[in-house]
Amino acid sequence: MRVFRYPSADSTNECAFRALARGEAQHGDAHVALEQTAGRGRRGAAWHSPAGAGLYMSVCLLPQQPLSGAGLTMAAGLAAWDAVRACGCGVCRLKWPNDVVDAQGAKLEGVIIETRGLDPRAPHYVVGVGIDVLQREFPAALVQERPVTSLRLLGVETTLSAVESDLLEALPRRVAQLEHAAHTVCADFLDALALRSAYVAARGADSEVRGRLQGLDLDQGLILVDSHGHTRHMALETVQALVTVAPHDTL
Repeated sequence: MRVFRYPSADSTNECAFRALARGEAQHGDAHVALEQTAGRGRRGAAWHSPAGAGLYMSVCLLPQQPLSGAGLTMAAGLAAWDAVRACGCGVCRLKWPNDVVDAQGAKLEGVIIETRGLDPRAPHYVVGVGIDVLQREFPAALVQERPVTSLRLLGVETTLSAVESDLLEALPRRVAQLEHAAHTVCADFLDALALRSAYVAARGADSEVRGRLQGLDLDQGLILVDSHGHTRHMALETVQALVTVAPHDTL
């Protein structure tokens, strides 16, 4: 595994894509910056990336076969979850689709997965991960947008290098699970959500399915049982949010 380091970068994902465009990228290459001037999250959202405060990393994946998009989203989220737990953060959980949050739902980590011009004969992916590690405070505008936190604010004493090392161990392991034992990724992801058997609403762009969450599967999607005992499914790729609801709201 090669690690490329930058004192400052526009975006570590862009660093990875530039290496791919030059034909220089290798599977597992990691691009790490001390700060990002144009870091971003899903759907074009900005990712606050102050110098020396968080882990800003992007990893190039060049598997032999295309990966499930939903599966890779889960595997990357689990890897980030593994990394912060390895550092001593036992109160964190996953929030759909792959954010790591604390017990109160404050965001600790975000993942963005991108591919450009995917060729099934030579697939490539860039997995970008941002983890808030040493921040003591956040910009007021960000706090107004959503609750956020850091490992330091959660009382976890660690370093950027320690979190990086844990993530670089966890991500290849989770990707290998996805390739060879995808059911374990699904099971672990469901456990990390802490929603097994909970009553939930699975919301998509123009649809919603409610019921008791029984499982999830790459092929069957989310598996829910409604109030009439009927099993219902929702494709993972279409689920934009997964929230708990009262049992009577699943009628």
